Amino acid sequence: MSLPNDTVQAAYEAMTPGSARLAAQARDVFPSGLTHDSRHFDPYPIYATKGLGPLKWDVDGNRYVDYFGGHGSLILGHNRPEVSAAIHEAIDRGTHFGACHEAEIVWANLVTEMVPSAERVRFTSSGTEATLMALRLSRAFTGRTKIVRFRGHFHGWHDHMASGYSNHFDGSAATGVLGGIADNILMADPNDVEGIDRLFSDHKDIAALILEPTGASFGKMPILPAFLAHLRDITLQAGTMLIFDEVVTGFRVSTGGVQKALGIVPDLTTLAKILSGGLPGGAVVGRKDVLDLLDFRLTKERGQEKIGHQGTFNANPISAAAGVAALTILKDSDACERANAFGAELRAKMNEVLEDEHVNWAVHGSYSGLHIFTNPDGDAIVPSKFDAVPYIARMIDKSRHDPMPAKTRMGLLVNGVDVNTGPSGWISATHGEEEMALTVAAFRNTIRALKREGDIRAS
Repeated sequence: MSLPNDTVQAAYEAMTPGSARLAAQARDVFPSGLTHDSRHFDPYPIYATKGLGPLKWDVDGNRYVDYFGGHGSLILGHNRPEVSAAIHEAIDRGTHFGACHEAEIVWANLVTEMVPSAERVRFTSSGTEATLMALRLSRAFTGRTKIVRFRGHFHGWHDHMASGYSNHFDGSAATGVLGGIADNILMADPNDVEGIDRLFSDHKDIAALILEPTGASFGKMPILPAFLAHLRDITLQAGTMLIFDEVVTGFRVSTGGVQKALGIVPDLTTLAKILSGGLPGGAVVGRKDVLDLLDFRLTKERGQEKIGHQGTFNANPISAAAGVAALTILKDSDACERANAFGAELRAKMNEVLEDEHVNWAVHGSYSGLHIFTNPDGDAIVPSKFDAVPYIARMIDKSRHDPMPAKTRMGLLVNGVDVNTGPSGWISATHGEEEMALTVAAFRNTIRALKREGDIRAS
């Protein structure tokens, strides 16, 4: 949709009255009308009705090329036939047995075959639960208390991870979190070798170091591979558990995640999203000797206290069926490679748009990720040569409100493309030439609309 005589917001509101109506109803029952913080969008978010492959539709019948991708879980696109069929077959057998079942074994065997660090698997119901269990295992195994994490990295919403993602970058306790928990979290800066060496020199009781191995927000704030290798070396020397949070990157960067792509194997890995084929589910996987702390017989024989772990929906049959179907497709196909190749081409073409339009923004990322840098400080940059690493500190600092990410997303929505408000996106293996052309055209139309409104000026 191109409405040159209207503002971007007026065009958005004109095309989404059904979403506006539902958002008003939602505000009567949900805080802010939301069930997930990242769906916050002013004046209101879209309400979707269906998805197919790389596309989704909202309640007003608008069609979007979808890069929200089920929060990154749909690398096979919406409604992949084999995954949908597996889900329907599982539902016909029953949604929950309160018992072990064969599919969970098949699912776990696929994970151990595909993920280099996965000697043992413990399924959870979410990525947040997986990171919580990984920290508990690390503390119990090492007998230590401290956890190192990086500013800007997201590892779920439990108490250990509430600080340092969008606020409380000094590591102080976030609202509702006990000070004693925050006191045992050591905050570090991404790619800061001297800083991380100093932390390990000053603290001898570090149980674990956890990070997103491509960098915060799927490489929006990149971690350099050399720094990742340094983290592996220093944690091995210190006897500290290295935890890769591959909730987003697992089965996306490659069939075995970042660890397979780079050949750097952590002690523990947390998984979710693609793991369960787009349904709820997560896992912590890793060294057998560490996950043995969940084993009834082995802990009893060794005189250890077993770590308790319940969860009504751990490895539930429906998620297991979806996960088996999705991982089997990924293992036997080039889906990851196709999504990665599409990402590289799309980023290049979007940067061509910026250079054509003389706008000093940049589109960057790696693998099947997409990030639009709106350059709030107006630095002199060349879009096609942009390096995000020097800008990480400014990206982490969210105290300065920049309206352009949200307005850019709105412009893309008006033109038939959905990304998150980063603005960032996850690419699926189903995105093809038509979606490429539509996305590039939508980006060009959005840039021109923002120029007309005076939000951006040509450099």
